[in-house]
Amino acid sequence: MASAQSPTNIPLLTPYRMGKFDLSHRVVLAPLTRQRSYHYVPQPHSILYYSQRTTKGGLLISEATAVSETGRGYSDTPGIWTKEQVEAWRPFVDAVHAKGGVFFCQIWHVGRVSNSGYQPNGEAPISSTDKPLTSQDDYIDVVQFTPPRRLRTDEIPQIVNEFRLAARNAIEADRFSS
Repeated sequence: MASAQSPTNIPLLTPYRMGKFDLSHRVVLAPLTRQRSYHYVPQPHSILYYSQRTTKGGLLISEATAVSETGRGYSDTPGIWTKEQVEAWRPFVDAVHAKGGVFFCQIWHVGRVSNSGYQPNGEAPISSTDKPLTSQDDYIDVVQFTPPRRLRTDEIPQIVNEFRLAARNAIEADRFSS
């Protein structure tokens, strides 16, 4: 006969110190691409989604959030490169914090997993390679992706800066960050 475990004996339910954050358990809401942000601005109706999944001391990671216009690759996904986007994220962060949760913003640049329709001026997406996706890659419909343009060495600092600014903007979206 198996003995019943108390919640304190279940590793997933034990507290964990992650840097300055005291998590009450080890269950994390992983990032999920929801595609419910219009014009790359998170929408108020999604605040409820994150709030419903918040637990006191729980960690939530936002859906992938583009660092810049060139980092976009999917429709209706959020960004965090404009003031409007930062302001739109604030109520999300507030709702998670109000329930005692910890909220991280997953920032990304999709690289070659894009098409010219998502890029400024209809240009080819930029990537570390000029090789297009093929049917051997893990994506179902590669015809939707435009062959990328290889990023020039002198363009790398700009992409690094986009990540730096996106990280700062994510912190800025938290009214009470220290």
